[in-house]
Amino acid sequence: MTDSPLGKTTTYPEQYSPEQLCGIPRADNRARLGLGENLPFAGADVWNAWELTWLGPGGQPRVGTAEIRIPADSPNIAESKSMKLYLGSFAMSEYESAVELRNTIAADVGSCAGSPVDVDVTALAVTAGRRSRKLPGKRLDRLQVDCDSWEVDPTLLSIEPESYVSETLYTDLLRSLCPVTGQPDTGSVMVRYEGPRIDRAGLLRYIVSFRRHQEFHENCVERMFTDILSQCRPVGLTVYARYQRRGGIDINPFRSNFESKPPNLRLWRQ
Repeated sequence: MTDSPLGKTTTYPEQYSPEQLCGIPRADNRARLGLGENLPFAGADVWNAWELTWLGPGGQPRVGTAEIRIPADSPNIAESKSMKLYLGSFAMSEYESAVELRNTIAADVGSCAGSPVDVDVTALAVTAGRRSRKLPGKRLDRLQVDCDSWEVDPTLLSIEPESYVSETLYTDLLRSLCPVTGQPDTGSVMVRYEGPRIDRAGLLRYIVSFRRHQEFHENCVERMFTDILSQCRPVGLTVYARYQRRGGIDINPFRSNFESKPPNLRLWRQ
């Protein structure tokens, strides 16, 4: 695996180039969150690659999409620009079938992540039939709240201890920054929980407080999960972010202590 290409001038290979992939250890950020080997969550990072193209037999171009699921307990995350360069390197590479291509991607990304990953390569005709959807639950964005915290502030989170609920909430106001380039990443985030009722205005203000926060997508979601778990003490908790695509790829981290497999919803902005 090569060094991270983030923030650097790069060339774009057109022939199969697995050395482009760069893994970033999860342990570094988790140590800052006070997490060790016994994680309080399970889950996966769901990647959608929308610009996948390769050559079929006889050199005829093929196009499709790839869904890549990297488990949350893998040692590494895949750095996004390296993934873009890697997937782009199939453009002039010939494969007998989409299955052969899928197996190649699964082996390479699994090596980068340090763990087996699930990969599906789907023909464009099938993907084109997918409708956009919205996250389930109640939308927080219509709440009239004053937002003045622009660094992550867990103290904004509070509960109503006398009320016990099971509910799903979401917002489309998520924004964070790449820790290397400072580029903005925007998207939506869903919080599903069972336990003392979380103050909705405080939850919205907390999520908005990521607006200038510099962390990778996966790290932001794990920070949200650990902060909500600590401050609000839910019995069950899921945090699922759906980020908009950048470079033809969207990354959607899912962390939960009571749900197993995230649905791969395509939101209208994706």
